Amino acid sequence: MFTSINPATGSAGESFAELTADEIETRVARAAEAYTGWRATDHETRTQLLSAIADQFDANRQRLAEIAVREMGKTLKSALAEVEKCAVGFRYYAQEGPAMLAPREFATGGGTGKARWLPIGPVLAIMPWNFPYWQVVRFLAPTIMAGNVGLLKHASSVQGVAAAIEEMVIAAGAPAGVFQNLAIKSGKVDALIADDRIAAVTLTGSEGAGMKVAEAAGRALKKVVLELGGSDPFIVMPSADLDAAAKTAVTARIQNTGQSCICAKRMIVHADIYDTFLEKFSAGMQAVKAGDPMDAATDMGPLSSEEQRQTVLDQIEMIRAEGAKLLFGGEALPGKGAFMSAGILVDVPIDHAVAQEELFGPVAMLFKADDIDAAIRLANDVPFGLGSSVWTNDPDERERFEREIEAGMTAVNQMLASSPEAPFGGIKRSGHGRELGPYGLHEFMNLKTVLG
Repeated sequence: MFTSINPATGSAGESFAELTADEIETRVARAAEAYTGWRATDHETRTQLLSAIADQFDANRQRLAEIAVREMGKTLKSALAEVEKCAVGFRYYAQEGPAMLAPREFATGGGTGKARWLPIGPVLAIMPWNFPYWQVVRFLAPTIMAGNVGLLKHASSVQGVAAAIEEMVIAAGAPAGVFQNLAIKSGKVDALIADDRIAAVTLTGSEGAGMKVAEAAGRALKKVVLELGGSDPFIVMPSADLDAAAKTAVTARIQNTGQSCICAKRMIVHADIYDTFLEKFSAGMQAVKAGDPMDAATDMGPLSSEEQRQTVLDQIEMIRAEGAKLLFGGEALPGKGAFMSAGILVDVPIDHAVAQEELFGPVAMLFKADDIDAAIRLANDVPFGLGSSVWTNDPDERERFEREIEAGMTAVNQMLASSPEAPFGGIKRSGHGRELGPYGLHEFMNLKTVLG
């Protein structure tokens, strides 16, 4: 049994039954059967379904958003934006997908050939709670366009969201089995990955979860895409617009209450502007209003659970014990709910374990860099390589950052964010493979070479 807990109040919400072994088998068999029909559909049929799902998300945006607020605590305005983004994502693949799947012709030494993109089968998705709709859509929209079918194992805390997504797909007219929610716990995942009817696996989650899924997929010789943790650098150089950089840094750190893999977590600031930036950034962080996520005036809701808040508080205490200074904030707020205040840590020992980890909460770590070489070293001196944001108006600095920062994504003079058009993913211990754009569509397809 799964029971939703509202992190803003601590009160229990809706409960959902866990699937039995027989029910899991029924759904996997239904997916395998659905694939035989869906793989044969033309592109127009697939794009019509994607557009219809987008319409369902638009028509139910308020209700869908409120479910996310109740289950994981994000603000209503951010939940509404997430639902709207999902509709955009479905429409993107509806509009652009056919061109992405068009065969590519090429010449060979003995004649001509072409490359065709073909579906491979049911895809199992293991998804997290932090962006409970958008994370699913990033896998689901390209899955449908590819001619594959999808099975979702969502996070235990957002089973209401998982059920709602399935409801939207069914209401849009999807054939039975094209997309199904699996209300199961993590212990059932290995057996699913090993099942011959499952063709591939995608996971967004923690580094530990990624290792377990990759190991199981490796044993089964199945393709896997992993989007794991991040400790993204936010680098500010003297040529940057400091007002814009400091304002954006606040949003980049506290969005989703700091619970995003691509939140800016480490602010790396050139020594010449460090004090000025710190003053501006501090003012912005101190002005952040944490409170009722349903209130339009709230900047930041609670963390996703009491356990998640305690994890962040423990990390802060560990790094303070090694000499870091908490300038302000970073504390549990009194009263009900998993609320905490936005904060800033300075004088952080760069080799401390916490400085090398993902701080999944609204507290920034600030580092001083004497020059661009030091900034790049600091940016790369973590085991992660997901995203990054750099602030400079110097073309030579920009070129170096683009080339030398070890990350799957770099945003220049803006906050890093995902969009349907842009490939999304990381390197190092942030995972491998890509979502979104044409690359996300092609990840789980058979690139077949045809000669003659």
